[in-house]
Amino acid sequence: MEEQELQKKIDTLDQWIRDTDKIVFFGGAGVSTASGIPDFRSKDGLYNQHDVRFEQYRPEYLLSHSCLVNEPKVYFEFHRQKMDTRNIQPNNAHKYLAALEKQGKLTGIVTQNIDGLHQKAGSRKVYEIHGSALRNYCMKCGKTYPSDYIFESREPVPHCTCGGVIRPDITLYEEMLPEDAVEHAVRAISDADMMIIAGTSLTVYPAASFIDYFRGRRLAILNREPLAVHMRAETISLTEDMDRVFAALAAKEGIAL
Repeated sequence: MEEQELQKKIDTLDQWIRDTDKIVFFGGAGVSTASGIPDFRSKDGLYNQHDVRFEQYRPEYLLSHSCLVNEPKVYFEFHRQKMDTRNIQPNNAHKYLAALEKQGKLTGIVTQNIDGLHQKAGSRKVYEIHGSALRNYCMKCGKTYPSDYIFESREPVPHCTCGGVIRPDITLYEEMLPEDAVEHAVRAISDADMMIIAGTSLTVYPAASFIDYFRGRRLAILNREPLAVHMRAETISLTEDMDRVFAALAAKEGIAL
């Protein structure tokens, strides 16, 4: 994208945000790549990182309920190696969105990410439709455990005092999405006047279908690869680096990141 065209689009997006009070954000793995967390489907993403320990498994299997139940040692080793985001810091996107929420403009963040970076940046209305790697619970009795418990446990498969397996509170393949988060996400999208879709390929269902609830006037898409999203809303698309776009918006609006 040429610089002049990019600046024109950023100016338009800035004006839309200034003119709108009910904005909802729908984000995927690409939102966190600037923080150093690989996404899943890009050429450099998690699905394309070949680790000798896991080469024999499909990534979808390693993130599945079947793997957790049938090969728990494999599942937890993969989780410890690839899902530890405790020391990762929020980037410009997370910080900018948190600032918009404080202004009362952003009514909700619907995220497919499990890294907790939106909350770390200060956002409160975050609907984690794929759960969070920062929460853990016993599959048998439901007892909750601290965010670092699985990562620090010396057991290959961490166990509760009751004998049950302690698992992260994330939605794995073959599992249902969390009802409460889904309900809040759908309501936020349905009520919004503007939606920003960012950092997602919109290929993971049912999460990707949530955007169909949007009935607002304006839609902004920030993604490295162009997305074919067909809606009646006035639409603007940017394929530029997301971190740069949010930093530019913050600068225009006097927001310190």
